[in-house]
Amino acid sequence: MKHPLNQAVFVTSTAAPEKLPPATGEVAFAGRSNAGKSSALNALTRRHNLARVSRTPGRTQTINFFHIGGRPDLFLADLPGYGYAKVPQTMRRQWAGLIENYLSRRKTLRGLILLMDIRHPFTDLDCQLLDWYQPAADRPLHILLTKADKLSRSQASLVLAQARKALADRPGCSVQLFSCPARTGVDEAELMVMKWLGIAEEPAPAATAGPEPAGRPDHA
Repeated sequence: MKHPLNQAVFVTSTAAPEKLPPATGEVAFAGRSNAGKSSALNALTRRHNLARVSRTPGRTQTINFFHIGGRPDLFLADLPGYGYAKVPQTMRRQWAGLIENYLSRRKTLRGLILLMDIRHPFTDLDCQLLDWYQPAADRPLHILLTKADKLSRSQASLVLAQARKALADRPGCSVQLFSCPARTGVDEAELMVMKWLGIAEEPAPAATAGPEPAGRPDHA
C-alpha cells in the first residue's frame, strides 16, 4: 500500500502570518517543547528525519510546513513548541502571538493535533491553546497523550479516562494514548490526519500473473 503521509516534503518555514503558504487544507501539530512533537510527526509520516528532533527544547521558532507528496495544496504544519522555561520572555510572547494568530485566523486549517506528555497533561499553557483554538465539530482537535510507554498500562488507562472526562464539555475534541517507541496509537492517529485531509492510503498495483512455476517431478 502506498502511504500518502510518507510522501510529505518540507516546503518552507515562516514566523510571519502574511507569509503562510496558500493551501486548500492542512493539519497542524502543537504541544509543549518536550512533548515529543517532532518524533510524532516522524512516526506518522513513517520518516526518520522529516521533522528534526532537537536536543534543545524550544529551539523551533517558526511554523514549518510540509506538503503531502502529489498534493501541493495539502500541508502538515509544525507549530513552535511552547512552555520552555529557558526561552527569553520576549521570544515566548512572540511565539504565543504567532500561534494564536495562526490558530484563530487560518481558514484552511482542518484540524489540530495537540501533543501532551501523559505524565503532565493539561498544563496551563495547554488549556490556553485550547481556548485559542476553540475546537468544534468543523474544527476538530485530537490530543495525543505521548510517552504512554513511560506508564504502566493501568496508569495510562486511568490518565486517558481522566482526559476524556476533562474534554466532555468541549465539542470536537478527542484523545488517545500515543508512544513512538512502542508505536502505540500511531495507526489510529494516522487515520485521523488522513480523514481530516480527505486522503486515503492508495492500494498497491496488482501483481501481474505469470506462468505457473514448474512443479517437482513425481518419483515413480
